[in-house]
Amino acid sequence: MTTVKQVIKQKANTLFSVGSTDSIENVLMLMRDHRVRAILVIDDGNLVGIVSQGDCAIKVLLPHNNPKQVAVSKIMTANPLTVMPSNSLEECMAIMVHKHIRHLPVLENNKVVGVISIGDLVKSIIELQDSQIKFLETYINGHGV
Repeated sequence: MTTVKQVIKQKANTLFSVGSTDSIENVLMLMRDHRVRAILVIDDGNLVGIVSQGDCAIKVLLPHNNPKQVAVSKIMTANPLTVMPSNSLEECMAIMVHKHIRHLPVLENNKVVGVISIGDLVKSIIELQDSQIKFLETYINGHGV
């Protein structure tokens, strides 16, 4: 069973965050510059929310609001669901599927230590399946006995 800790250990895992009073323009620039689709909202060292690319598009850009004038607090998902490093990837996948979300902040001792995305889960599953296929091919070819 692969855990969140194993996945975030393999990532560069640079955390991108803004404060709740920052503008959505700052969020969009971070997303663009670092090619990420979600930004954490951290005030005084505490996770208070998360903003996704979809949030920005649906709640700011489509209604033609000015991203320079909209505060992060107005559109963020407050108190986002989180996981711990000890959670399994299966638990994360279940949360993401049932709650229709793509990113889960990872907390350890109430501090953010990473973010796990649906892409991270898919990548990990593919790598695991690839390893299993190679093992089975070796076994079938007679080298596994």
